[in-house]
Amino acid sequence: MKKRTALLLAACLLLSVSGCGNRQTTMAATSAATETETAAQNSSEQNTEQSAAEITPTDTAAADKTEGAETMTIQIQANGNTIKFALNDSQAAKSLYAQLPLTVENEDFSNNEKTFYPPQKLDVSGAPHTDGSVGTLAYYEPWGDVVLFYGSYNPNGSLYELGKVTEGSEFISQISGEMVITAAE
Repeated sequence: MKKRTALLLAACLLLSVSGCGNRQTTMAATSAATETETAAQNSSEQNTEQSAAEITPTDTAAADKTEGAETMTIQIQANGNTIKFALNDSQAAKSLYAQLPLTVENEDFSNNEKTFYPPQKLDVSGAPHTDGSVGTLAYYEPWGDVVLFYGSYNPNGSLYELGKVTEGSEFISQISGEMVITAAE
């Protein structure tokens, strides 16, 4: 309401300064004041909707998973073994974490990695590139697959780090068949 009053006062002031006899100036000032008021109302409504969406997320489980980004840890269970990875704070890692739990088939690739495909592509904006170290969990953007490295490899510009192994690194090379991936507790 205060914005509306201020806008009307501004329009009146503009009219008095520009002269009362100029009808075109009067119409332009009134039109500008109305457009500004409408834009302010729309912006206010959008901000209210956005604030409400931020307060009450539609998927509270996903929201809970990404709140403590520095504590995102996943575990992969396969062949009776458990492997844990601490995820980094990248959007790609958060995208993967939000898709959990997953049951996926792994694939062997080369002699140093196991791969799987998450249901949805990961957002790599701002994600760090890998450094070539053993025990890295990475995302290869061109193919959309997640890679578990158990041997050394050459990093490249399409390979983004998601995290590092914290437990069970000796089991990565032994993974075969189905993997169950969940948030670690």
